Amino acid sequence: MTKLTIDGIEVEVPAGATVLQAAEAAGIEIPRFCYHERLSIAGNCRMCLVEIEKAPPKPIASCAWPAAEGMVVHTDSPMVRNARRGVMEFLLINHPLDCPICDQGGECDLQDQALGYGAGRSRYEENKRAVKDKNLGPLVKTVMTRCIHCTRCIRFITEVAGVPDLGATARGENMEVGTYVEKALGSELSGNIIDLCPVGALTSKPYAFVARSWELSKTDSVDVLDAVGAAIRVDARGPEVLRILPRLNDDVNEEWLGDKSRFSVDGLKRRRLDRPWVRRDGKLAPASWDEAFAAVADRFATARPERIGAITGDLVDAESVLALRDLMRRLGVVNLDCRQRGEQLSTERRDFYCFNSGIAGIDEADAILLIGTNPRREAPVLNARIRKRWLAAGSPVGLVGPAAELTYPARHLGDRPEAIAAGAALLAGAAKPMVILGAGATARPDGAAVLAAAWAVAAGAGGLRADWHGFNLLHHAAGMTGALDLGFVPGPRGKTAAEMVAGGVDVLFLLGADAIDAGRIPATTFVVYQGHHGDAGAARADVILPGAAYTEKDATYVNTEGRVQRGQRAVFPPGEAREDWKILRALSAALGHTLPYDDLDALRAQLDQANPVFGRVGFLPRFGCTDPTPPPGDAAALGSAPFAVTIPDYYRTDPISRASPTMAECSATFAAPLAAAAE
Repeated sequence: MTKLTIDGIEVEVPAGATVLQAAEAAGIEIPRFCYHERLSIAGNCRMCLVEIEKAPPKPIASCAWPAAEGMVVHTDSPMVRNARRGVMEFLLINHPLDCPICDQGGECDLQDQALGYGAGRSRYEENKRAVKDKNLGPLVKTVMTRCIHCTRCIRFITEVAGVPDLGATARGENMEVGTYVEKALGSELSGNIIDLCPVGALTSKPYAFVARSWELSKTDSVDVLDAVGAAIRVDARGPEVLRILPRLNDDVNEEWLGDKSRFSVDGLKRRRLDRPWVRRDGKLAPASWDEAFAAVADRFATARPERIGAITGDLVDAESVLALRDLMRRLGVVNLDCRQRGEQLSTERRDFYCFNSGIAGIDEADAILLIGTNPRREAPVLNARIRKRWLAAGSPVGLVGPAAELTYPARHLGDRPEAIAAGAALLAGAAKPMVILGAGATARPDGAAVLAAAWAVAAGAGGLRADWHGFNLLHHAAGMTGALDLGFVPGPRGKTAAEMVAGGVDVLFLLGADAIDAGRIPATTFVVYQGHHGDAGAARADVILPGAAYTEKDATYVNTEGRVQRGQRAVFPPGEAREDWKILRALSAALGHTLPYDDLDALRAQLDQANPVFGRVGFLPRFGCTDPTPPPGDAAALGSAPFAVTIPDYYRTDPISRASPTMAECSATFAAPLAAAAE
């Protein structure tokens, strides 16, 4: 540890810390534009100047100056104040007076620091420079005349996203930031450079000229468009969600957010189900809630319990799953499934279907084996964490499955299950080996065998110990882990989702289930669809019950690592739509099997009783592997079929993103050319 004094405050920091980091530890604010704690140090902006005794008699950039034992630092001396005023004056020489029309207005670091540290006047009278705007694709809007050359965007795209599309050309006043050849940014994390930009040079293209920050009501929530469960903030005005931004959560998403989660917000108001519908004479017609419940009750009354089934979807919250499970159990139904794609997952133990190392555990992994997954498409934020680990420690990464362009070197071991055995050599000798399986590994006929084979590889590499659990499932559905925690799987002699869809039931209840092949459902099957978008499930339904999207309800979700998190309601559902558990509670009364909870607190008390993990909100203890017993499945029964690509189009994977015009444009820009090239 290094001890130094800053503005009369003695502070102790780890060896290698900079003066700026030491000042933050002492609670002293130092202005900056180019410095960011998750990026490399550039020392471009010179705004973080300080005075250091017994150092060269000049202002010193604190972001790049290492703290030393006994150092005495002054952050507010006359020299420092004059230097900062001079730097601010230079920064504003060419910066346009765009504040009245700039989307960064009210959230601009340059505005704030010009007020706090600037001189309040300029002596520059010459014409300002102008820079041509760059076309970075459908998501990021550029006004490059505002750029102050902090290079945060360049460093993020290169270091964190791992897609070095951005760079700087020329020098001095002629320097320009952009792509060397005009092209759209090819990263699934590109929207984060909007948050990083300290001025209005990079803003959100879909959000341009929509609202000012002070007009918005801000609600903390959790993202559900992948299974990572990133912490987000939902910004709404009136009844409409206008923007979604990431929040800081070092254990899950750090401070990053995938583009789909950030920009598909316009899908929340399109193709919405806002009233009940009942099919009459072969056509869906608007109905009242009483009429819809009566139609469901009439059909349930004539169906035997063994001929009724229920399937939950990707975005369903735990409260709704519990309400549907309890209702079906009261009716004697055992045909329940949350595995729409046929994932062969066992609920005998929680570590058979969770990301047991924890997302933060990636920072400790010495070697990583990916099986049937492409984390860049399935969970871009988690993929960035793998890249971070590779950059920090050079941890080798192996891939079993379709060849994929990841953002770090990955040794392709093969695309068939037989290549899993080769992963043992990659993990050999690692102190903390990690095996990550995706839906491509489990959603296949031999999924249980693949699961058992992967467990054996992790065990053989010493990855299943009391202090480390290296076996991990990476889901890409936010509702999967919570539904498995609640046991929403077929009971004794119960049918799977595929069997129900193929005609194994006479009445099928779809709770947000849109990943099934609705075209395979026989015409004789009576389908009840409860959800918030008119997607695949709604098109086949005989009765539609309009539910609430994740921004429109207080709900509990469990991410892929088993972390229980809660989202909060930012706006109300449209029209006659209601929260899903409330619909199920009302339906239970119409069916004559009233559920025993009337409010959210009572329902959540039932959640805690159903599984104690739901009482542990926001906190995930690190568990090692105390029981090496493998999951059910014969590791020797592996098939020969190659692993399939599970997400061919990252931008359109769920009802919300499929309803989003912005995501449709992204799909046409990025996914369509990739598909054409593959063909």
